[in-house]
Amino acid sequence: MSAEIRNERFRSVVGDAPQIERLATGFLFTEGPLWHAQDEYLLFSDMPGDHLRKWSRQGGVTSFRKPCAQSNGLAWDRQGRLIVCEHATSRLTRTKLDGSSTVLASHYDGKELNSPNDVVVKSDGGIYFTDPTYGRAEYYGKPRPTQLDFRGVYRAEPDGNRLTLLADDFRQPNGLCLSLDEKRLFVNDTERQHIRVFDVKPDGTLANGRVWAQTTGAGAGAPDGMKMDSEGNVYCCGPGGIHVFDPQANCLGVIGMPEHTANFCFGESDFRTLFVTASTSIYKLRVKVAGTRQSPMT
Repeated sequence: MSAEIRNERFRSVVGDAPQIERLATGFLFTEGPLWHAQDEYLLFSDMPGDHLRKWSRQGGVTSFRKPCAQSNGLAWDRQGRLIVCEHATSRLTRTKLDGSSTVLASHYDGKELNSPNDVVVKSDGGIYFTDPTYGRAEYYGKPRPTQLDFRGVYRAEPDGNRLTLLADDFRQPNGLCLSLDEKRLFVNDTERQHIRVFDVKPDGTLANGRVWAQTTGAGAGAPDGMKMDSEGNVYCCGPGGIHVFDPQANCLGVIGMPEHTANFCFGESDFRTLFVTASTSIYKLRVKVAGTRQSPMT
């Protein structure tokens, strides 16, 4: 697939023509890629298959957890523990280093969460996650009625003792990422095809939400997975593949992908490899600017 270059700066951020390599295929719908820097492996979810898998250069694809409550987004906390968004249970959980699991969030105001979707951890340990309704749909989750009448963005405290609703006016909140200085939180809305940005207040709550950028173009896809690189460029799934925005919200171009793309992460030793979960397959490609490192194990 060729890249659609909308601004010449795309060449210095991504490259002239990224070479896309398919690492594995035959899955139902891949999501939630997460790189483990110390042990050099990739985790990714296959939601309809209820299977959390692992890929490494040495071992290829192996099973990590099955069943996995139809896991979606994944993140490491500050101690290297795995945070998991679970579609089938509407829970946000943490897997301890001994393999046991604890629930960080499952209800708000006495009602079940919709289906935690994507998650990012701040340096103070605060856990930010989106809660659309996709995990209550056929195929991608477990069909059941919703209990909440909104689709929110939340912050869970590291000990799981408090859940704070941060925003409730999204149609379908999905991917999210923090700015390099952690003073802003970016959250995209799949149905509205745009990215919003919020100021992060000292207490971890959000203020001054506004539309930051729109994903436009031809091809299948909508805002979904989203990450920031080490120079403040924002990568976001959208029509045709992965859209790349500079820090001023100018779209530099689109990395065309061979399948509908749901998510991606930076990885390998220099964090210049983009691992992409796209429908039935996982892919990788090299970029010019390194990504940010989401794990303390670097």
